[in-house]
Amino acid sequence: MSRLKITVVGAGNVGATTAQRLAERDYADVVLVDIVEGLPQGKALDLNETGPVLGYEPNVIGTNGYEETAGSDVCVITSGIARKPGMSRDDLLTTNQKIVADVTQNLVSRSPDTILIVVTNPLDAMCQVAFAEAKLPRERVIGMAGVLDSARFRTFLAWELGVSVRDVTGFVLGGHGDQMVPVTSYTNVAGIPITDLIGQERLAEIVQRTRDGGAEVVKLLKSGSAYYAPSASVVEMVDSIVQDQKRVLPCAAYLTGEFGLNGIFMGVPCRLGAGGLEEIIKLNLTDHEQAQLNRSAEAVRELVGVMGL
Repeated sequence: MSRLKITVVGAGNVGATTAQRLAERDYADVVLVDIVEGLPQGKALDLNETGPVLGYEPNVIGTNGYEETAGSDVCVITSGIARKPGMSRDDLLTTNQKIVADVTQNLVSRSPDTILIVVTNPLDAMCQVAFAEAKLPRERVIGMAGVLDSARFRTFLAWELGVSVRDVTGFVLGGHGDQMVPVTSYTNVAGIPITDLIGQERLAEIVQRTRDGGAEVVKLLKSGSAYYAPSASVVEMVDSIVQDQKRVLPCAAYLTGEFGLNGIFMGVPCRLGAGGLEEIIKLNLTDHEQAQLNRSAEAVRELVGVMGL
């Protein structure tokens, strides 16, 4: 039985760390692609030389082209320019639209059966670009944002209450930006509603910190942006797909009427399995949460409109 093949495009911090985590999983050959000469090759060699120490097979290929990506089961797109301090995700729009369109064409022409996971920001808009270029069914174009945003939310809640983060369940839906929607009505600690444990005012502060989660890391680093949590979030999605785990994870998916929204990518609870997106799980949101989701959708539509899609 041949091993799976997973391609990661972009050998910067997010892409390289994703490749590292996938190599350590040892269930797939990994192809790392970047336009910078020597960068993916050097990182791939370093990862291969780690295999004997950590006990995985050294099967990472670094390349500046796309030939080696042919026949990939999953392709992860992290390429694009990163946010700098003071830069909004929206500032990235035009440059990253061109990059993601080109990358998608190159990947899908060589791996027509692949499942695409988009990570490039602004996330929801870049999913729309990849979807338009790939011409794949919606089940096979998914964005990574909600897993990361939810992880940040759960971290802050666990710290606030002094409990294990493993007992904190929480979803962050909507667009991956200032309009994201932490769904407090479905957030709990070991089944206890979060609203029974944290006062409304304090909870609102934690929600705001979650929305600012990426910017907080950018501000502290001063150059570059988060990559440990984003790469871990990507790999949680890949695990669920290639191992058919049926995990329900918040991901950006193309909506066709779910949550009253149509024709755009938004973060919603998704069941991920061997077919990619296997089901969008419906939630009964409060009126306030639905209104927030609608506002978030408008922000995404605005970006999509700017791109002419």
